[in-house]
Amino acid sequence: MARISLDSLTSLPGIPLSVLSVPMEDKYKCQQCLQVLRKPVQAQCGHRFCVHCFRLLTSSGPKPCQACQKEEIYEEPMSILNSSEAFPDNAAGREIASLPARCLNQGCDWTGSIKEYEAKHEGRCEFEQIQCEACQVFILRKDKDRHNERECEERTLNCKYCKVTFNFKDIKAHDEICQKFPLQCKDCGKKKIPREKFNDHAKSCAKSKSACPFSEVGCKSVVENGKISEHEHSSTMEHLRLLLPMVLSMTRTRSDASASGEWQEDSGLGLYRAPDDGCGAAASVPSVDLDKKVSALENIVCVLNREVERSSLTLEAFSHQHRLDQEKIENLSNKIRQLERSLTVKDLQLSEAEQMVRELQYCTYDGIFVWKITDFSHRRQEAVSGRAPAMFSPAFYSSKYGYKMCLRLYLNGDGTGRGTHLSLFFVVMRSKYDALLKWPFSQKVTLMLLDQNNREHIIDAFRPDITSTSFQRPVSEMNIASGCPLFCPLAKLAGKSPYLRDDTIFIKAIVDLSGL
Repeated sequence: MARISLDSLTSLPGIPLSVLSVPMEDKYKCQQCLQVLRKPVQAQCGHRFCVHCFRLLTSSGPKPCQACQKEEIYEEPMSILNSSEAFPDNAAGREIASLPARCLNQGCDWTGSIKEYEAKHEGRCEFEQIQCEACQVFILRKDKDRHNERECEERTLNCKYCKVTFNFKDIKAHDEICQKFPLQCKDCGKKKIPREKFNDHAKSCAKSKSACPFSEVGCKSVVENGKISEHEHSSTMEHLRLLLPMVLSMTRTRSDASASGEWQEDSGLGLYRAPDDGCGAAASVPSVDLDKKVSALENIVCVLNREVERSSLTLEAFSHQHRLDQEKIENLSNKIRQLERSLTVKDLQLSEAEQMVRELQYCTYDGIFVWKITDFSHRRQEAVSGRAPAMFSPAFYSSKYGYKMCLRLYLNGDGTGRGTHLSLFFVVMRSKYDALLKWPFSQKVTLMLLDQNNREHIIDAFRPDITSTSFQRPVSEMNIASGCPLFCPLAKLAGKSPYLRDDTIFIKAIVDLSGL
């Protein structure tokens, strides 16, 4: 049976149970996510999983099957989930694909099959609630374009003036600083003046008002730029009256300075007093104090430099020690990981050895096997509730180097026998000596439910269909089970049944060894 590449399949979890229009049978449920199987795969123990769930379970290596543990049929290595031993359950996939389905989204009346739901409707429904990647608000899929273009608070816009990109919520803040944003002059009424050129316009605008050039000497007039000349001409006398006190004050100041010392002109730029010896002597005292302060500061800087250098050396030593410690930690971590891997391998080897001991304890080598099943009532309740619908027998052989086989029993029936019959199946398993055997398996198989009064056993026998994959040479731990879904009516086990004594039943399998 061909293996599958689990990484190559669509990575989606199971389909929600409520998508189904009819009650779901347990055989269509993923043992991990408990949803409807999507791309079902069957593990070597017979349980089915979504390929997504199975990949997650086995991503870090082989794992024990929790379903087998719950059903109390855990048996290594068959109950170890391993990606290399799983195979696609196409039969279950086809059955699931044909089940009726409906859309769960409010307002959508779509119906069809599971196959059509996955291929054409899932992830495409116009009424599906999706989350906007920008603002995280939930919207209907059909409204996505309108939301992105008109409603999303986090949508990205391009300024139509400067072409800068920004979020919609920042549009007002951007308009306040955009250098290309058009402004209107309140004085002349001119529109569409870029902000970067508005100041130049304000200076040249004939209608814009500004202070009189003589405002520094006291003129309070504010006039339009186009009427500055007119104002200066009409207010000449007023401007002269404002200038007169300032000119008189400067004249008096110059006269007083000439009387108190020798002043010289500086090329018409102003007056300055020539320095004398008295001033130079007086200035020498502050200069000495300044030199002392500078010297003290230089000493402080030298001390600080030495401290910084010492701290740098200490920090470098700590950094070097830290790197050494990190290397030691990394080496120890690597050793721990190696030991953990070795321990895992030893655990697997120990499990294999324990499984081999159990097989040797119960197995036979003559093609005849008697299976004692105790605690029947409890196991039956587990099967009815769906927690443990099936159980496997220990392996038995046709000879020491012959075919390896086991039985699979459904205490509440399977398929056509569900709820009404015991279903008993025969399973061909992989062994070390399959290369020496004749394939396909073609020996007659007889299955019996033993009457504990030794009067009337329930017997069913069949010859294998040599074209069925169930009887070809196994490529996994076991082939698909084949046998009798209507093996024994459950009514025969009710009351004081000769087949059920002390809450125990016995099942016997006989493989015809003729021709071997």
